Amino acid sequence: MSIQVLTQLLRARWEQLKSARDEGQSTTELAVIVAVLVVVAGLVLVAIKTKVGEKIGIINAG
Repeated sequence: MSIQVLTQLLRARWEQLKSARDEGQSTTELAVIVAVLVVVAGLVLVAIKTKVGEKIGIINAG
């Protein structure tokens, strides 16, 4: 997946989490938002690791 798409999704979920607190969301709803936020953050890390691995492969092959 694209790192840019994932970071945009991460920012959107973070804003949703911040606004949900202000709107008086239930604990369960906040837990779901936080779970999605954690999953997306993990995907961002995997995408970055993959990109770095590709760059290192290019450098080592050259």
